[in-house]
Order: sequence, then structure tokens, then C-alpha cells
Amino acid sequence: MAVKMRLQRHGSKKRPFYFIVIADGRSPRDGKFIQKLGTYNPLTVPATIQVDRQKALDWLQKGAQPTDTVRRILSFKGVLYLKHLLRGVSLGLFDEAGAMEKFTMWITEHDAHVAKRQGAHKKASMDKRNVPVVKKVAEIPALVAEVAPVAVAEPVAEDAAPEETKTEE
Repeated sequence: MAVKMRLQRHGSKKRPFYFIVIADGRSPRDGKFIQKLGTYNPLTVPATIQVDRQKALDWLQKGAQPTDTVRRILSFKGVLYLKHLLRGVSLGLFDEAGAMEKFTMWITEHDAHVAKRQGAHKKASMDKRNVPVVKKVAEIPALVAEVAPVAVAEPVAEDAAPEETKTEE
């Protein structure tokens, strides 16, 4: 039996909400599943992901194959990195305490990076709200000049006499 880690869609039309589940590869997308690992809500900014890391790691070590989207979710949450570190422990490259230390350092850096991105998104959305919809009248000619520059004739000085061309008579 091929066991897959995949998304099970819930929610109404155009409002998706997903469960991350372990299921037989032959069962339908929203059908019978073995175990629920977490949830994924793509509608929030940033997307809300809740995963039980220990259950996901156990299933990965048992040989469950994640789909592409679930693989990206597990990578984002650090489950695949933890599997990588534990493989290094089993090969004798370093001890388990060192692996857990590396994982906790990664988690703190990752959480700081995510918090920074959330802050930047909130700031950008607040700045977007403060921009007026209607342009000021003084700005419109400047905008038009930038968009389509028009050839402007040089002004002729009033004191200077116009040059006469000599024609043969």
C-alpha cells in the first residue's frame, strides 16, 4: 500500500481550507484517510499552517511520500530539516543533542525571519491605505509630461528680429 501525505480540501467554493492527512494513494482526494497531521489555510496573509511535527516525522521515517505542496509545507515548518539531522545522527556524524541544538537555532532564525516578513507586509498594507485615491491637480501635468513627452517649441524672444532668408528674385 502506497501511503501519501497530502492535502484534503474543505471549505466552500472559492474559500479553500485544507487538512494535511496521511492517506492511501488509491483513495480519493477528500475520501478516507489514516491520520490527520494538521491544517493549512491559504487565505490568510501569510498562510496559516499548523502541523504536528512529531507525527509528520514518524510518517516520513516510515516511508510516507509527501505531495509537492505538502513537501513545501513540511520544509517550511522544519520537519524535513529535522529528518535530515536525525539521519546524520543515525549515520554517526554527530550526536542527538547537537542535532537538537542545530534544529532549535534554525527554528529561532526562521521564526525571526517570518516575523520580519509579517511586519513588512503589515507596514506595506498600512502605507497602501494612506495613499489618496485622487491625484492632486498640480501633480497631473507632471505625470502627463512623464508619460508622453511632447516636443515643445523654444520660445522666441520679442526683442530679437526674425531672421529673413534671402531668396533669389
